[in-house]
Amino acid sequence: MQKADHIFHHSGDLALEAGGTLHGFQLKYTTLGRLNASRDNVIWVCHALTGNSDATSWWGGLFDESGPFDPRDFFVICANSLGGCYGSTGPLSLDPKKGKPFYHDFPLVTNRDIVKAFDLLRENLNLDQVHTLLGGSLGGQQVVEWAIQRPDVFQHIIPMACNAVHSPWGIAFNEAQRMAIAADSTWKEDDARAGIEGMKAARAIGMISYRAYQTFAETQAEKNSDKLDEFRASSYQRYQGQKLANRFNAFTYWTLSKAMDSHHVGRGRDSVAKALATIKARTLVIGIENDILFPLSEQQFLADHIPGAKLEVVLSRYGHDGFLAEVELLKEIVKKLIGAKAFVLYDEKKS
Repeated sequence: MQKADHIFHHSGDLALEAGGTLHGFQLKYTTLGRLNASRDNVIWVCHALTGNSDATSWWGGLFDESGPFDPRDFFVICANSLGGCYGSTGPLSLDPKKGKPFYHDFPLVTNRDIVKAFDLLRENLNLDQVHTLLGGSLGGQQVVEWAIQRPDVFQHIIPMACNAVHSPWGIAFNEAQRMAIAADSTWKEDDARAGIEGMKAARAIGMISYRAYQTFAETQAEKNSDKLDEFRASSYQRYQGQKLANRFNAFTYWTLSKAMDSHHVGRGRDSVAKALATIKARTLVIGIENDILFPLSEQQFLADHIPGAKLEVVLSRYGHDGFLAEVELLKEIVKKLIGAKAFVLYDEKKS
């Protein structure tokens, strides 16, 4: 099925949760498949921290003819996050007030702001109902927040490897990465490549939380016990830093890691538990057994407090990154539930 890229331009102001305003913004989004006549076959995907709007480039198996969301039957949409660097308004975008890129002046955005921007896109597309909303990690946080903000829109949600409140442990990992960026002597510059060496180190720090002890033991162990330097694990970390530097920028890394840290669905609401209890969507929570960044207890909490939610646990050698690496397992989990009619029509669930 045909895949297409689009740009959504919003000319109005977007008031931000932390204060301040974005005077207009744009979102790049990618679609796959066709919207049916009743407009009820929409699958909306929220990407992870360094993801983009082309969900088939990192989750392709979920959206092919063998996957649970066959584009011959569904209309798949994914938007690059506000604050991103793949076509949506972010730190490298032009500040209309100053006539130059925002750089360090880009405002603090939260998942609530990002979801508000997504919802303006949804309304612009006249999509009153979304069949399934799914995402992992930062994207999973956005799934949960959006389902709270718009409980009548989503029939089903699949938050993966995420939480209701970002933990002190997770914030500490992110702050260590931002400290690495800030230690780069170029970081204070107004330049698209500012902080790039620091971001390489940040990515190396992040990889330790994205993977697991056993992952490194199995993939980076030395075959030569006499080796004294230039270990495989060392070169792997440098490779991962350079790989990200080739496609990303430190400003967006900083911005979206801050959005992850501020995630707290109970903020300004009665409590976390009461906020989760307002979700009406049929919910499948997926956790990774050996995830050290978003431990399984956090997905268990979601499943315990979202009405009728089901928890499925994925066994993976990849730790947190299992939500990206274990596509075949995810396909079977979701297909099994669809086959068992667990994903019923929204009206049938309410009746």
